[in-house]
Amino acid sequence: MEARGKVAMTSYQRLALVVILIGVLITAVDTTIVVLALPKMMGSLHAQLSGAVWVILSYLLVITLLSTQVGRIGDMFGRVRLYEFGFLIFILGSLLCGIAASEPELIVFRVLQGIGGAFVSANSGAVIADTFPPELRGRAYGFNSIGWNLGAILGILLGGFITTYFSWRWIFLINVPIGGFAFVLALRVLREKTEKVSRSFDYLGMLLLGAGLFGVLLAMTQLSSGHHGLFTWLFLAVGLVLIGLFVIAERMQKSPALDLSLFKIPVITFSLSASFFQSLGNYAVLFLLIMYLQGVRSLTPLDASLLLVPGYLVGGVVGPLAGRLSDRIGVVLPATIGLILQAMAIFVYAHLHSDTAFWVVVAGSIVNGVGSGAFFPSNNAAIMKAAPPNAYGIVSGMLRTFANIGMVLSFAMAILVASSSIPRGLVYAVFVGTTAIQSHLMHAFDNGIHDAFYACIVMMLIAIVGSVLRGRRPVKSAD
Repeated sequence: MEARGKVAMTSYQRLALVVILIGVLITAVDTTIVVLALPKMMGSLHAQLSGAVWVILSYLLVITLLSTQVGRIGDMFGRVRLYEFGFLIFILGSLLCGIAASEPELIVFRVLQGIGGAFVSANSGAVIADTFPPELRGRAYGFNSIGWNLGAILGILLGGFITTYFSWRWIFLINVPIGGFAFVLALRVLREKTEKVSRSFDYLGMLLLGAGLFGVLLAMTQLSSGHHGLFTWLFLAVGLVLIGLFVIAERMQKSPALDLSLFKIPVITFSLSASFFQSLGNYAVLFLLIMYLQGVRSLTPLDASLLLVPGYLVGGVVGPLAGRLSDRIGVVLPATIGLILQAMAIFVYAHLHSDTAFWVVVAGSIVNGVGSGAFFPSNNAAIMKAAPPNAYGIVSGMLRTFANIGMVLSFAMAILVASSSIPRGLVYAVFVGTTAIQSHLMHAFDNGIHDAFYACIVMMLIAIVGSVLRGRRPVKSAD
């Protein structure tokens, strides 16, 4: 035992945490690295702007859908085995993305890469819950946030560096040796600790949710590019109806994709809602900042990325500290303060103009990093502590699902709101960095970005409410 009664990690737990960190890192890299490489991808593959957006959305969408099934697949075949298999699929998908010859090929291979990413990222929470006792989970989730923040940093830096000095294909090919190393290490270190359980798949749930989200996303991207025809509104209506049918169907399934009975636990309900709205409000911030730095300030991808690195670095340092703090004083205070700090950072971003000093962007990035470092480990620990022991895999998948749905919709919401003040044909070009804004459109572009930031703040305020409400009942471990 450590001083002051703290429980020390064993050598096995430390090695297991390293493996998990690497897995989260490489999947996090691919959530940021692609954005800065889009311009060169489009030029090389002669892709359309609307197709380029789906290079990002397809990856996020497939991770979202599979996150609903990862828990039950892990229960059936073993969580560790699924985690290791995810590395292999991710490596293969990355290799194929790196040699893709056309835009459709790249989108298809991104789907394959997303399958591997889902097996790794959505299963990491359950592997941590199996490996660490309740009193160490907050600390473990805190270190886990290092992998996410470091991955986001590497994604931004490598995206800017590779697109400036090398071929865009290397943003995918670098995953091959890293993933291979992680796979070998996982085979040697991780041990299966749970008994396999026979479960069935919810094919109807996956179909309804996938088709519903696809319809909504397609409609939102069409609206942002100025297409207001009948089919656009039809896609939106059908998508919303299918999502509603998904909720109804889940209540009738014996083995639903999302176990809605877990929402009877108030801590899980409010923690998942906080996770969803935090992702909805904060994920688009990176893309909006890139729009501002490249579109308004005419920075290169590399220069823009360097301004955002400090925030991710600080977030990586704060994560373990916040996780340890949540183990000692509870999860509500660290998580809620983290959300408030993120909302404050977005408020700063909403007042950026063409002559704002760059140190303001850096300061906002640092505040946002502190907030995310405080929120994620505390919120994750709250959910896993409240989960029944036999549902760790399902709850971990639900957490990743709600966060991913928020991320997917956040991206679409950002370009839809921003495009309300910007000429439709220009918003995509600036959004992916293929052109800089001209002086006579600067004011309108500023307003469009500001409106999108304010929309993000509203989502963050809802997340704060969810985080506070779970404090009405103590977060007790289900163990």
